[in-house]
Amino acid sequence: MNKTDFALHINGFLSRYLPGQRNLSTNTISSYRDAFKLFLVFCETDRKMKPDKIRISDLTPELLTEYLVWLEQVRHCGVGTRNQRLAAFKSFFHYVASMQPEHLLNCQRILNLPMKKVARRAMNYFSPEGLHLLLSQPDTRTPKGRRDHALLVLLYDTAARVQEIIDLRVLDVRLDQPATVTLHGKGRKIRVVPVTAKTASIMEGYFQEKGWIGRSSAFDFPVFMNSRKCKLSRAGVAHILSKQVKSMSIENSHHVPGSVSPHCLRHTKAIHLLRSGVPLIYIRDILGHVSVITTEIYAKVDAEEKRKAIEDAYEVPSQSIIPNWEKDRGLMSWLAELCG
Repeated sequence: MNKTDFALHINGFLSRYLPGQRNLSTNTISSYRDAFKLFLVFCETDRKMKPDKIRISDLTPELLTEYLVWLEQVRHCGVGTRNQRLAAFKSFFHYVASMQPEHLLNCQRILNLPMKKVARRAMNYFSPEGLHLLLSQPDTRTPKGRRDHALLVLLYDTAARVQEIIDLRVLDVRLDQPATVTLHGKGRKIRVVPVTAKTASIMEGYFQEKGWIGRSSAFDFPVFMNSRKCKLSRAGVAHILSKQVKSMSIENSHHVPGSVSPHCLRHTKAIHLLRSGVPLIYIRDILGHVSVITTEIYAKVDAEEKRKAIEDAYEVPSQSIIPNWEKDRGLMSWLAELCG
């Protein structure tokens, strides 16, 4: 069976271009692959197009627009997922344009397809009191409770993404002063984050219990494992956090954000650093942001919280007690002289 140019380019894009030239992570490549798998499902079920017969010339802006609508209406995907699938196709057509210039016009038309605007959700984070209550929930009398406590403490103190914390190896944690944690972030970026002496002490106790200190054979072990001795999954970390939040008493429910996820602890650390006077450029480096513009969202959130606090602290005067300046003849005379 002869391969179509679409099949050839998909193979080169996923197996050579993304890992070899773009050096993208396995997770990103898998996400791009899923975008094309769903597209082939759409073509076969909705458009009656056989996947092995599809050519590059068949991929028009109109067809991709129908695919994006199908994702939202049939698959019930959110706007963020819709935009992520479109981004995969835009990256693919950048590649196709360089490989087959005769398709350049069609590639440009597809690259001009707009992303859909996403409504920005409110940022959720713990207050200092709420964080203290959360970290006091795990039962540190049990091995699993000590693991959960160490996990939550490190997740907050490093402001790590959940994928970064589950990928953490014993080798990545330095317990000697100054204590640091090496995080392997998005796009294969590596950053070294300092941790407090208290966090280092908690991690040292956890490592001693595991028998990992001074044991070179344990360097590649995941720091946080499940009961099967495998590294925790993203869902596993989310379950641990959810369980600890549920154990907080009803009286302390006002300390719990509206929606809690592992990423909520990353937001919490950033907000706490900002309120402690840490410059945005340092917070950017701790979070692993490429640009400080991304980090500025925390400054905007903090400014909005301060504005609400000021409004709550001062009573807004009633309209009925605001004086009518037009009846103030002295003011009117002064204004007339000023403008004359």
